Amino acid sequence: MTRAYLVDATRTPFGRYGGALGGVRCDDLAALPLIALMERHPALDWAALDEVILGCANQAGEDNRNVARMATLLSGLPESVPAVTVNRLCASGLEAIGQGARAIVCGEAELVIAGGVESMTRAPYVMGKAGGAHARDQQLADTTLGWRFVNPRMQAGHGTDSMAQTAENLAREHGIARADQDAYALRSQQRSSHAQRQGWFAEETTAVRTTQAKQPFDFQTDEQPRPDTTPEGLAALKPLLGPETSITAGNASGLNDGAAAVLLASQAAVEKYGLQPLARITGMASSGVAPRVMGIGPVSAIHKLRARLGLELADFDRIEINEAFAAQVLACTRALGLADDAEHVNANGGAIALGHPLGASGARLAMTAAYALRRQRQRRALVSLCVGVGQGLALALETP
Repeated sequence: MTRAYLVDATRTPFGRYGGALGGVRCDDLAALPLIALMERHPALDWAALDEVILGCANQAGEDNRNVARMATLLSGLPESVPAVTVNRLCASGLEAIGQGARAIVCGEAELVIAGGVESMTRAPYVMGKAGGAHARDQQLADTTLGWRFVNPRMQAGHGTDSMAQTAENLAREHGIARADQDAYALRSQQRSSHAQRQGWFAEETTAVRTTQAKQPFDFQTDEQPRPDTTPEGLAALKPLLGPETSITAGNASGLNDGAAAVLLASQAAVEKYGLQPLARITGMASSGVAPRVMGIGPVSAIHKLRARLGLELADFDRIEINEAFAAQVLACTRALGLADDAEHVNANGGAIALGHPLGASGARLAMTAAYALRRQRQRRALVSLCVGVGQGLALALETP
């Protein structure tokens, strides 16, 4: 089998809900990193691209009708290039990369663009059809996040806890104190601020030309981070689920907009086009867990992947675990035997600071890890996300 390489990667800066990217259609947003990759590789034969695979979680508005195909056409790629949208909720962007790598390893592709997109600002309300003539029981649902049109059998058999409730479940069952969650959230803000000052995020982002207050401007840096966060400010926030709970807006990720894409290539394509790989993709594994504690999913996915690869957790120089909630990350790191403040876990901060546009986050984590491997001259990285409805996904990278 051939090897699959991640040879280039870029993303938009991530916008806040209703922020700088709120006026950009989701299909246009998805096209932006594709255009950037084409501009960075003008000598590459883009008609030879075998597939575009993009993750997207909602797909209820402007991201409907196979947003990957829409983005491919809007980007100016040849009509002959096929595209598919995949959905593993929060891990959709990483799923796209894993699927692209598998196609290359199996010899079914030489060049693939993979990534993801989400516009949570522009996610619409949707209305279910009436049950019969003259019925007045239509359901109206917000597609931004979480359950809608719930199957009663699902509720009865597995529960349909909100994302915040699943994090609260983990906090209670694993004894994760509010103070520990806030301390983790503060570290995420501090680490992301440090990475921003070092210019590390500039390496992976491409500016977006947009408008704000009717004035055009170049949106260049992530909009979600709050570098002025303090322990006192975090402690003052009210819990989202009542006074006896611990999840707050400060120790959870936000609602965000953004898109990300990576260029994957086989060994033959690397040699043919003179590409310089950032990393090699060595494997991906998924796992299922109870939906009510979906945030613990990375633990079983990581164990499954490392066992398959014959590696120990200590063999990885960098670990990225998506920060859906501080409680969720801490439940995972403690189950894995890692310190709360382990320097090699989310070393540049994570979604609590940077934001979590659902379909794009997995691709963002993979590119952050790949660029860091090159910059720090490290060997291996592990990337993982929890997934709503109870799953985990993990992907391994190593230097080429």
